[in-house]
Amino acid sequence: MALPLTAVPDPARALRRAAAALRERPSLLAAATVLLVCVPTGEKDVAAAVHVTAADLASLALVGLTAVHLLRGRTPAIGRTAALQFGAVVAAAAVATVGSIDPATSLTGFVRLTQVFVLVPVAVLCSLRDRTDQRLVLGSFVAAALIEGVVGAEQYLTRTGASYAGQPIRAVGTFGALDVMAMSSVVAYGLLAALALALGERGPGGNAGLRRAMYAAAAFLAFPLAVSFSRGSWIATAAAAAVLLLRADARLAVRSAVLATAAAVVLVGGLGLGASGVTQRLSSIGAVSAAPDQSVSDRYDLWATAGRIWQDHPVAGAGPKAFQQLRDSHAPLRLSSGSDAADATIGFRREPLLSPHNMYFLVLSEQGLIGITAYAVLFLGLLLRCLRRASGTGLAALALLVWVLVDFLYADIGGTTTVLTSVVLGLAAHTAHGLRAGSGAERPGGGR
Repeated sequence: MALPLTAVPDPARALRRAAAALRERPSLLAAATVLLVCVPTGEKDVAAAVHVTAADLASLALVGLTAVHLLRGRTPAIGRTAALQFGAVVAAAAVATVGSIDPATSLTGFVRLTQVFVLVPVAVLCSLRDRTDQRLVLGSFVAAALIEGVVGAEQYLTRTGASYAGQPIRAVGTFGALDVMAMSSVVAYGLLAALALALGERGPGGNAGLRRAMYAAAAFLAFPLAVSFSRGSWIATAAAAAVLLLRADARLAVRSAVLATAAAVVLVGGLGLGASGVTQRLSSIGAVSAAPDQSVSDRYDLWATAGRIWQDHPVAGAGPKAFQQLRDSHAPLRLSSGSDAADATIGFRREPLLSPHNMYFLVLSEQGLIGITAYAVLFLGLLLRCLRRASGTGLAALALLVWVLVDFLYADIGGTTTVLTSVVLGLAAHTAHGLRAGSGAERPGGGR
């Protein structure tokens, strides 16, 4: 008896289909960049000059595809305002690299800064051709957050997370104890994206099923965000959610604040979910000036160190990646040698403090007044235009941008999730410089 033969997939044909899909929607690579952040990278040497992740490779593939499309005329060039904003960042980094105390080391920093703040954001801007592209990328933020949120919640409930106050309860997702801030960042991005997508589906023409699903996702993500015990992510998420709700509907913002407060009282106070850790962490926010814990004290000292480095190199800075070389010669004696990290995989480890944990101080110390001016032009330009133009899916870009700018007050680039900052800047650039929804086909960087 003859057996039917199953068709063997043709790899070449599959590749052609994938290439055709990418030509049609380059935003698929932007979404892949977000999702690939969740791929575990194993143990890392935080002092290494370069860390290349799967998400970085996907982002570079997006940059390459965008360059090909620009050369072939398939994608319009970005507008003059966007070009000036991103070009100023490149120019400032180049000036700082040329005048660096160690140009060879600073060259790798220049490449990283150009990738994170210029190349990938511009590629994302060019890849977002319509509202479907925007929803695809925002949906990838929600999906990545749900993946990390489930893993993080399981770590807290089963006591298999990173060490916090001597207990293995800190939710860190797939990133491990060496990158304790990463999961909270991914979850916060997803929470804000879900909330913005839900708000965009209100009204008679909205999708009620999608709205309910996004509200449910945002509600769930609040728990892993809470048990990440990341004060910075809490503050940034609260600020971004407030801006989002006020921009969408002021009355809704008031109702949401009341409901969020009630839910926190029930979950933390009534059911005791994360009660001791969350309460302790919240109380430490109000005690940072009176009796700060060691991590806060170290952060203040790192900021002071960056200020002293800038005083020695006020115009163009000491050069990218120069902070870690000059830290010991400018830091106060009470600064700790590093921060503690521990989980079941790596055991106990002490990681060196290689940055000021403040993006603005980092730019000031390494790129001077030229650099901080360039970044101010980029960040404030995007923020003001997003505040004026945000609607629909653009509300998510506004919220994510606010999160990044607030988070930069006590964090800087570095770690697996750095590339997500690039995607956020690309989304914000599309909202700031693309056509408004409903004004015809959208194109990056253009006017009407």
